[in-house]
Amino acid sequence: MIDLQLTDKTHDEERQGEALVIDAPEVRNGRKLYIESYGCQMNFADSEIVASILKDQGFETTGDYHEADVVFINTCSIRENAEQRVRNRLSQFGAEKRRNPKLVVGVLGCMAERLKSKFLEEEKLVDMVVGPDAYRDLPQLISQVEDGHKAINVLLSREETYADISPVRLNGNGITAFISIMRGCDNMCSFCVVPFTRGRERSRDPHSILAEAQDLFDKGYKEVTLLGQNVDSYKWKGPDAEESAEIEVNFAQLLEKVALISSDLRIRFSTSHPKDITDEVLYAIAKYDNICNYIHLPVQSGSSRVLELMNRTYTREWYINRIDAIRRIIPGCAISSDIIAGFCTETEEEHQETLTMMDYVGYDFAFTFSYSERPGTLAARKLEDDVPEEVKKRRLAEILLKQQETSLFRLQQFVGKTVRILVEGTSKKSDKDLCGRNDQNAMVVFPATAGVKAGQYVNVHIDRCTSATLLGTIAVEVPEIV
Repeated sequence: MIDLQLTDKTHDEERQGEALVIDAPEVRNGRKLYIESYGCQMNFADSEIVASILKDQGFETTGDYHEADVVFINTCSIRENAEQRVRNRLSQFGAEKRRNPKLVVGVLGCMAERLKSKFLEEEKLVDMVVGPDAYRDLPQLISQVEDGHKAINVLLSREETYADISPVRLNGNGITAFISIMRGCDNMCSFCVVPFTRGRERSRDPHSILAEAQDLFDKGYKEVTLLGQNVDSYKWKGPDAEESAEIEVNFAQLLEKVALISSDLRIRFSTSHPKDITDEVLYAIAKYDNICNYIHLPVQSGSSRVLELMNRTYTREWYINRIDAIRRIIPGCAISSDIIAGFCTETEEEHQETLTMMDYVGYDFAFTFSYSERPGTLAARKLEDDVPEEVKKRRLAEILLKQQETSLFRLQQFVGKTVRILVEGTSKKSDKDLCGRNDQNAMVVFPATAGVKAGQYVNVHIDRCTSATLLGTIAVEVPEIV
């Protein structure tokens, strides 16, 4: 019941606004909620938590903000252009509010804490501002606005994980779902605002994660993506579900526990951090066929000096060591990355180091950006953004060109082979085609075939490819699957 405007992106890439719609709740109060999300998968998962909290209050969701009583934008604060998009959207909602003065407009998420005074007081764009750890307070805050007051709660928590809230699934396909396994971040990358907007890292109780995954599988879902700012640092200590003794669970062990729910439940995760991804995690992926052979491992830069300025806490050599381990333990594993062009003081030689890192790894795909200073970050306070914009753009163009060539090369390796995919639905370009992703996260498009429907695993023979998509047909005889 959702009109998806975008394809899936990885954790660090921004997404445009996406209206989120769920089936009407059993208990209604005649009021309607409209949520629009920007940014990473974590934001979209948070919107599902918000929808669940307000569903319990009787709110029905809508895909048309003109008929809503409450309008929320769940924001991203990673990139500067995200803020401008949010402001433009809030201006549109403001026009609707002038028509309907009772409309409640609020900003949620990462942008809320940093820009609370501007949104509420200076620009008067919203009625309420709510940070990512304060969603339980939404019913009270909405009431406060209805009583004629501005409302704000941007307090960060060291405990909140929303583990007891069953998210309302907003993507509507009933096949794939996100499961947040942790919140916050303890990594203080100098370019990033996440530790300041989402707070300190805390891991969610594994019992609740497994219960959520089991419930999704029982309801017919076939793929879950475990989400965290840095999933490899997941660590939980507490009582065993069946015994009184305390247990410790790390990410590798959590992966295995989720994989054991069913071999028909496919598992993905995002995002990994090069300093924390262990061989134990890699061996867990290699051991279970239903853990996808795909790792998003952001490098950001190929230069050790720039990495130190970014406070990434690893070197070029360490990153290469982790890549070599992936190639050794999980042959054929797809690897993607995030890359920043033109970080503070980056030289031409260091830019070339990034290009040679791309050659060494051969990323299946990458999300690339030119550096933009974010207020409040260590880089904004301590480093000079001294690389000229035209140089940033040129370096970014060189990175993009190299990645396009490498992406095409990687996909060409599947041509003539058969891949197993999970059918996600109809292709966006033609209702005569179906689409789904293979184990390595590549999108596969093939002609719709009688009896084949979303939620099924099928084998597809790859006939050709573009730089972004594999194109094939249902395999009649199944050779070795790749």
